[in-house]
Amino acid sequence: MIRRAAPEDRSRLRILAERLSLEYPGMENDLFWVAEEDGMIMGMVGLKRHADSDELVSLGVDSSRRSAGMGRRLVEALAAEVTGAVYLATIIPDFFSGCGFIVIPAGPVGMKKDPSWCEGCPRERCTIMVREKK
Repeated sequence: MIRRAAPEDRSRLRILAERLSLEYPGMENDLFWVAEEDGMIMGMVGLKRHADSDELVSLGVDSSRRSAGMGRRLVEALAAEVTGAVYLATIIPDFFSGCGFIVIPAGPVGMKKDPSWCEGCPRERCTIMVREKK
């Protein structure tokens, strides 16, 4: 089941984020959707709201559930609730192209990353994308 994360999910969400190396400072202030199976959170995706844009962040699925469409369903659940365009920075653009995102040269000003957030991520592989509201 894909659903919006509830306050009581925060600790389990943080554990999954840490296991998947998706945690970041201030994530408790952002909106999240979770994929839950048998009471366990198996996938997550977040929405970071900036003054000028909405950004998809921290999409991840437990390795035991990958390739079953859970990531795509999480993206669709988030996109269904956002009223405008959704932006992201990713190193897996092929996955997001399949979810309706297109590559753009640069993101909105509000998306500018703190260098520590991108630590360990090869900048030459970072792709900025947007999905316009249908």
